[in-house]
Amino acid sequence: MNHEEQNKHFVLEAFETLFNKRDYSAAERFWSPDYIQHSSYIAPGREGLFDLVKAAPAEFRYENALAVASGDYVVLHGRFSGFGAPVNWIVVDIV
Repeated sequence: MNHEEQNKHFVLEAFETLFNKRDYSAAERFWSPDYIQHSSYIAPGREGLFDLVKAAPAEFRYENALAVASGDYVVLHGRFSGFGAPVNWIVVDIV
């Protein structure tokens, strides 16, 4: 597996661990205490992100549709569902 494939695997594992398994202790391995959240809808830092997931309904899930890696960047295109909104969130994350 080349460097870019390893990066994709790492990021997909991070999303699965936090958003679908809700294993916050394991997710700390992926999200630094200095994590910067760029969404104005989510409280700052790693704890803001974790708190968002903790507050979400049990049905909340992330489903990845596409993962693209270039150098040290990974771009994920997917959707969040089960959070009580009438429509899913279609998102692109660049990590």
